[in-house]
Amino acid sequence: MVVCVCNAIKESQLRDVARSGQLRCAKAAYAQMGRKPKCGQCLNFARNIISDVAATA
Repeated sequence: MVVCVCNAIKESQLRDVARSGQLRCAKAAYAQMGRKPKCGQCLNFARNIISDVAATA
């Protein structure tokens, strides 16, 4: 599933980044991928994914 259309970030990519570090926010995850949020529509979804990964770790 695509999380961020502007940056072509897939859910699997975001989950991989979230698993690899102690991320608390979507912007930090995007920065690790060398990207920045553009329109911001994806940030809530990205936060939920990061929270889900943190809860299951």
